[in-house]
Amino acid sequence: MTVAVESLRVQIIRKAWKDEIFKQQLLADPKKAIKEAFDYEVAADIQVTAVAETEKHFYLVLPPSPENVANGQGEVELVW
Repeated sequence: MTVAVESLRVQIIRKAWKDEIFKQQLLADPKKAIKEAFDYEVAADIQVTAVAETEKHFYLVLPPSPENVANGQGEVELVW
């Protein structure tokens, strides 16, 4: 994952913590909320799902295996 994408992820999370309206928009339509708030367009073939953890409900997200996302040269290529 590039530094720019990771930075954007951090910015999205921070904004959601501070801005309840943005958080609700992000949960309802993540791609639209990201585009409107950060002028960043997520590629059409990428699906984004936003969920909110609570004190009693956690999510464990498993990233794709490096073997499944290698660009043919043994390098991992992530798009989001």
